[in-house]
Amino acid sequence: MEIGRLSMSARFCKEIAELYEQQQNLEKAMDYYDKAADLYQGEEVSSSANQCRLKIAEYAAEMEQYQKAIEIYEDIARQALSNNLLKYGVKGHLLNAGICQLCKGDDVAITNALEKYQDMDPTFTGSREYKLLADLTASIEEEDVEKFTDAIKEFDSMTKLDAWKTTLLLRVKEMLKAKEMEEDDLT
Repeated sequence: MEIGRLSMSARFCKEIAELYEQQQNLEKAMDYYDKAADLYQGEEVSSSANQCRLKIAEYAAEMEQYQKAIEIYEDIARQALSNNLLKYGVKGHLLNAGICQLCKGDDVAITNALEKYQDMDPTFTGSREYKLLADLTASIEEEDVEKFTDAIKEFDSMTKLDAWKTTLLLRVKEMLKAKEMEEDDLT
């Protein structure tokens, strides 16, 4: 970095992050992905910077730092909307941000986020990703675990959910089950 070779420094930071990743040291991996993203951004290599930022968002969500993950996913979605080649990835980024919103467990924030995503990308409304988030939000508001599970099964039958999404959605389901049990205890 001292001699101005930022792209090489960025690559090395990314490699260090990957090493920490292999050791399951997510905190350190996130730090180095962040350094790599900054260096790539300084060299105006946005695609590499965004790859690093997506890793940060993924690990932040795993470590229950949902707000940080949401901000990254929303920002990358916003950037992708202005690029014809990246436009098609917007729905995936918004879905990830929406899943993180669900993990936070704030019904109002989830509803507001869905409205914001519709404003950001008008095509999002007609997508399966939007339908999934809307159905999950409705099932959470109704505290209906079965409806929640059915919405996920329906989406998964067309588009397989990856391990990350499955893990986070299981957290939401457990939260929903706990809420349901609480209500049963009160009655």
